[in-house]
Amino acid sequence: MHVQEWLETVPPLSVYLLVGLVIGLESLGIPLPGEIILVSSALLASQHGEINPFILGACATAGAIIGDSIGYAIGRKGGRPLLAKLGRRFPKHFGESNIAVAERSFDRWGMWAVFFGRFIALLRIFAGPLAGVLQMPYWRFLVANVLGGILWAGGTTAVIYYVGVVAEAWLKRFSWLGLVLAVLIGLTSMLVIKRKAKKAAEKAEEAEGELVTAAE
Repeated sequence: MHVQEWLETVPPLSVYLLVGLVIGLESLGIPLPGEIILVSSALLASQHGEINPFILGACATAGAIIGDSIGYAIGRKGGRPLLAKLGRRFPKHFGESNIAVAERSFDRWGMWAVFFGRFIALLRIFAGPLAGVLQMPYWRFLVANVLGGILWAGGTTAVIYYVGVVAEAWLKRFSWLGLVLAVLIGLTSMLVIKRKAKKAAEKAEEAEGELVTAAE
C-alpha cells in the first residue's frame, strides 16, 4: 500500500507521533524513510483538514532535533568501535566508503556538515553519531542541529503543504497540467539546497584527491 494511502487510515494524532518517531529514529542513526513519511504526511495535510500542518511541522522538527541529539550522545560515548559495529550490521549505509565521505565532509565543513546534512539522506543518518564520535563541541553541534532541523523539517512541511493546496486548486481549474506545474515548482524549490550541499561535498572530495595526487 502507498505510504499516503496507509496514513489516511490512521488518526491525526497517530500521524503526528509517527512522523516525529520515524524522523527521530532516522536522525539517531537508524536507516528509515523519514523524508518519505514527512512528504506524504504534508501532502495528506493539504488534502484533509483533520491534520494541522503547524503541528505536523513541529513534530517533525522536534523529532529531528531530539533524534540528532541522542545520536550525538551515543556517538560520543561509543566512539569509533560503534561505527565499526554499525558497519558490520548495516554495510549498505555504514560501510567504510560512506563513513569516509561523511568524515571528509565533517573535516572540511565542521558544524555546517550537520546543518547541510539534513538535506542529504546519507549525512542525515550520520550527522548526529559522527559528530559525537569526532568530539565536536556540543554547543556548535546544537546550533547547527536546531537550525538545520527547523529549516529541513519545517521548511519541507511548509513547501509540500503549499504545493498540495495549490495543486488541488489548479487541478480544478486547469486539470492535470496545473498539477504537474505545481509539483515541478515545489520539487525544484525543495531540491535547491540539496543540490548545493551535494556539490559542495563533491568539490571537497575532488580537492582532497588533488592534494593526495600532488603529495605522491
